[in-house]
Amino acid sequence: MFSWLRSDDRRRKDPEVFQTVSDGLKKLYRTKLLPLEEHYRFHEFHSPALEDADFDNKPMVLLVGQYSTGKTTFIRYLLEQDFPGMRIGPEPTTDSFISVMQGEVEGIIPGNALVVDPKKPFRKLNAFGNAFLNRWVQRELTHPGCSLFSLEYERGYGSFIKALKNHEDKMRVVLNKADQIETQQLMRVYGALMWSLGKIVNTPEVIRVYIGSFWSHPLLIPDNRKLFEAEEQDLFRDIQSLPRNAALRKLNDLIKRARLAKVHAYIISSLKKEMPSMFGKDNKKKELVNNLAEIYAQIEREHQISPGDFPNLKRMQDQLQAQDFSKFQPLKSKLLEVVDDMLAHDIAQLMVLVRQEETQRPAQIVKGGAFEGTLHGPFGHGYGEGAGEGIDDVEWVVARDKPMYDEIFYTLSPVDGKITGANAKKEMVRSKLPNSVLGKIWKLADIDKDGMLDDEEFALANHLIKVKLEGHELPNELPAHLVPPSKRKATE
Repeated sequence: MFSWLRSDDRRRKDPEVFQTVSDGLKKLYRTKLLPLEEHYRFHEFHSPALEDADFDNKPMVLLVGQYSTGKTTFIRYLLEQDFPGMRIGPEPTTDSFISVMQGEVEGIIPGNALVVDPKKPFRKLNAFGNAFLNRWVQRELTHPGCSLFSLEYERGYGSFIKALKNHEDKMRVVLNKADQIETQQLMRVYGALMWSLGKIVNTPEVIRVYIGSFWSHPLLIPDNRKLFEAEEQDLFRDIQSLPRNAALRKLNDLIKRARLAKVHAYIISSLKKEMPSMFGKDNKKKELVNNLAEIYAQIEREHQISPGDFPNLKRMQDQLQAQDFSKFQPLKSKLLEVVDDMLAHDIAQLMVLVRQEETQRPAQIVKGGAFEGTLHGPFGHGYGEGAGEGIDDVEWVVARDKPMYDEIFYTLSPVDGKITGANAKKEMVRSKLPNSVLGKIWKLADIDKDGMLDDEEFALANHLIKVKLEGHELPNELPAHLVPPSKRKATE
């Protein structure tokens, strides 16, 4: 008689089985989250419904800035080639919004055609109308890599700020082209930039700012070279990691969307519950909108929801002004239970699948263009510095300071040419480095793993301490050029 209860319990305990992360995300959204969004008109308040392209497409880099600030130059710098319709100059040469994506053939596609293509992740931009679409073109080229979207502002396009607001929760990187100013001025520019970001982004402090040159011309301030090289390499690593972390980011975005959709359902159903059935609807609507903060607080208490999960109060009040509250739906617990079940069980299953895909697939990184020139050879970041010092030398680099290290070594009571770990520790802790760092140095220096150090291993340990004290990172494995000469055959 109660078999339907047992069947429901089994469904909750057994999460969905998916073949790929992308397929799992699409199925969970369509079958469990989308019904809740549609029932409470989520898409009219927050963001349009997701489509398959939102889950299938590769990551995209969004470039935002005034005209002639170097966006097209930066794209050209990354690709190391021209793209269809590219123009670079000191005045507003690019009078349009540009997206650059990989395609089978090179060409240009107008914005109005892009928003009707279900395979492209741009259909939501249709809401911004012809004022935006008529000035947007996509340049496709056969170059491999991630996609780029270049937007310019202060062109009189009122829809631009709205479009930017739709992407603010995804903004994590800001570029600052500063190749014509001194180091001291860079610090002032950085502060001004963060202040400006605070005007359009709610949490500018979580955004990583990269300062550099980002073009192929000689540096006007040579003293900035080292800083710019470090910034460029960090930026490249961030961009190259986008494909590798794409599935995890999409999963995280779905979780955030589900939490917001739940809160939205509670808000809409609470407003519906408070509305009179006959008279005084307009006055009651005004009262509810004005007292929305109190409704937020009540929902927070009743359902133990974090304040951070609620939508922006002022924006929500503005949106509610144009809504007909009589069309709102009352609370439907079944829809919320389905989403809770998704968050509690299915998401955990997808997390496992994300890790499996990461281990089974080869490392996915953005390749080609400027990325190829920074991976190998003497122009890679940090080449010949820190643990890489002496990589091209014939002689062992540690030998330069070995006489000084030998003097210390022979004061530590070596037996049969080796000192114990206890005696080595007494000297190594003088560096005041944390034990975790010294432990890693010991592991690298104890080549033969006998728990003792001979004079070469002791010199190597001191060399690595010096590397760390100078601000460089330690390698996870000892580079071949740092292996002591007497032990190189044994390690081959």
